[in-house]
Amino acid sequence: MTYTEFINETDSKLAGLYGPEERRAMAARLLQHFCGISQYEHIIEPFGTIAPEKTAVLQQATDELAMARPLQYILGFSEFAGNLFHVEEGVLIPRSETEELVWWILSELKAKNKRGQCCTILDAACGSGCIGISLASLLAGTRLYMCDISEKALEVTGLNSNKILRQDSECKIFKYDLLGQHPITDIIPEGSLDVLVSNPPYVRESEKEQMHRNVLEYEPSIALFVPDEDPLKFYRAIALIGLKTLKASGMLFFEINEAFGKDVLDMLESLGYSERELRRDFNGRERMVKASFSQCRESLQDGQPHAGI
Repeated sequence: MTYTEFINETDSKLAGLYGPEERRAMAARLLQHFCGISQYEHIIEPFGTIAPEKTAVLQQATDELAMARPLQYILGFSEFAGNLFHVEEGVLIPRSETEELVWWILSELKAKNKRGQCCTILDAACGSGCIGISLASLLAGTRLYMCDISEKALEVTGLNSNKILRQDSECKIFKYDLLGQHPITDIIPEGSLDVLVSNPPYVRESEKEQMHRNVLEYEPSIALFVPDEDPLKFYRAIALIGLKTLKASGMLFFEINEAFGKDVLDMLESLGYSERELRRDFNGRERMVKASFSQCRESLQDGQPHAGI
């Protein structure tokens, strides 16, 4: 079988699941991964022949794609911010929109940190660890905390941190329920964070019908969905953690549901966060929020937020 024949066969097999360009790009990606060809070899040498011993694994991969299994789970990794992150079922696949959040955080830190001082970051609900690890890999001397409630997420984050971060990197990965009662200050010193970032669950249950099979049937629902009646519950819980753990100059960043940009900003304002900013992603959707920490710990009494939150 030639490269072109394989791409055409895969294109036909995936019809109805993905658009034409995506189908053919997936086929080319399988050739690159399993056959070791370059990114453009299937274009330069369209009649190049696939080695017979590779046929079975390619057939298995296309069969899985036809069952809507995500390409990243088949390959075992996802490209994100210049690194290859290990992913497997049970852990959310990193998205390109989230890369934009990483670049935003990086630019803000570099603008504030003109003296090159080390910074301390918490990636809450870390999943594969793609946000925190990407930042730490680009910022020398970062002290990094990452937490999640999922054992699988913590396992995968550990694999990625060992693979991507330098051996001298200071990184603590721990299990933590963001909605629980255990104080996170038992692990992270009060007032020590420069950045608290999270891409928490934010898809409403009612939005499931709009989602693709490859997400609904394979990616972990615990990392995706929130109840319609309280869609901001994770943002509120994380913002309250920020009141305890952020420095006076610290910054809070969220990836958000585009339907709740104003609601998230209003919630942060009521908690005392300042310099709130809502930013659009490359698709023009309001998907990222930044807020600065104010001296508002006095707004909490015995761990209780402002009235109305």
